[in-house]
Amino acid sequence: MPSPRTTRALARLAELTPRRIVAELDRHIIGQDAAKRAVAIALRNRWRRQQAPEAMRAEINPNNIILIGPTGSGKTEIARRLARLAGAPFVKVEASKFTEVGYVGRDVESMVRDLVENAITLVRDERKQELESVAREKVEERLLDALLPEPQPATRSEAPTADGARRDATPGNVFIAGASGPAAPVKADETERERHQRTRDKMRTLLRDGALEERRIDVEMPVTMAPMLGMVTPQGAPDGMEQFQQALQDMLPKRTRRRSMTVAEARRTLLEQEYDRLLDRDDLVAEAIERAEETGIVFLDEIDKIAGQRAQGSGPDVSREGVQRDLLPIVEGSTVSTKYGMLRTDKVLFIAAGAFHVAKPSDLIPELQGRFPIRVELQPLTESDFVRIMTEPDAALTRQYAALVAAEGSTLTFAPDGIAELATVAARANQKMENIGARRLHTVLTTLLESLLYDLPDGAGTAHVVDAAMVRSRLGALVEDEDLRRYIL
Repeated sequence: MPSPRTTRALARLAELTPRRIVAELDRHIIGQDAAKRAVAIALRNRWRRQQAPEAMRAEINPNNIILIGPTGSGKTEIARRLARLAGAPFVKVEASKFTEVGYVGRDVESMVRDLVENAITLVRDERKQELESVAREKVEERLLDALLPEPQPATRSEAPTADGARRDATPGNVFIAGASGPAAPVKADETERERHQRTRDKMRTLLRDGALEERRIDVEMPVTMAPMLGMVTPQGAPDGMEQFQQALQDMLPKRTRRRSMTVAEARRTLLEQEYDRLLDRDDLVAEAIERAEETGIVFLDEIDKIAGQRAQGSGPDVSREGVQRDLLPIVEGSTVSTKYGMLRTDKVLFIAAGAFHVAKPSDLIPELQGRFPIRVELQPLTESDFVRIMTEPDAALTRQYAALVAAEGSTLTFAPDGIAELATVAARANQKMENIGARRLHTVLTTLLESLLYDLPDGAGTAHVVDAAMVRSRLGALVEDEDLRRYIL
């Protein structure tokens, strides 16, 4: 059974119906309705599975998806936005980075380890939000202690009197000869403590108002005893090596050193220290592994690069087929050892993607094809799609450049005819050269606004308008010139 925290995370999916998921994706991604529907159903099935009887729940596995479409059509963005929408651990890997055993490259199980690391970060951030108020209160007290240390108690020195009694040299406190029991409270110490508390309250007010951010204080910082231990474990080494290294570090004595820094710097440092003290690491790791198993999403990009007809003899195709066979147990469900524990991958959702310009999905080995039962073909983006991409999304490129220009005190406005002309230029460039989809808009806009952005600091307060005439004057020659188009656009 999932833990209460994982159950609450899955319960958040109850509000995300497929229709609402598609609507959220539409805010950032233009077109590709078939792909959005497929991933929306896959995400909703996560919640539906949790509502099934426990015996049936164990038998329901996610239907992995393979997205087929040209580069720049939105494959990666769909998977990334989906994971962010669900609050699920997400990792994007490129299949071309992996090689089979015996070749130089990454082990395929590293994608699962990366998923666990991302899950650790996700759960830690969630718990930090829950503990933020408590941690900030503790940090405030530590900052006040550094800004205004506690007064030291007065040192009592007894001196003999004429009648043979012993009198404490501290003013306001007299010991009676023959008296038993503790000494009476020292009035001077009480006055000092009251004065210190009043000063501390004033410092607290200044601290909360931000008036002491540049004041320098001394902070105790942990010191790593063996900074070179990280070099002992080579990249791609088994997880046992990492666990052994962690055990060695835990055995070493913990040392601290005082470091001078501003209050603003100290607040960030002390806040992380307080989070480490408040968080239960074992419980955090257990939940992170559970979240990765129940809600994790692995986006396997460039899967077409490892597809190909079986080679006769030797060559790179040997490694390609070997990678597919290494991926197969991970995708179909296996137990992977990580430095945080064992993780089962049978409930992890795998979304593969590829352009498949040369190879075809049928070129994958049959066993791997069967593990991606849902195939969705993404459509190439058209000129009208480019217009929508530059106007409809919340973070459209036109809005991004307008924000960059506003930082310099100027304004940048895109006229409708200017946007239409930019879309025409991008579409023509994709037709005459490699079709890189929406990424062509980045190169077109960067080339168009290069001189404007360069001279922007010298003309603060200027209003700039991008219209069709400006686009044609600056990009018309580049689109027609074959040599320039090859290198610039």
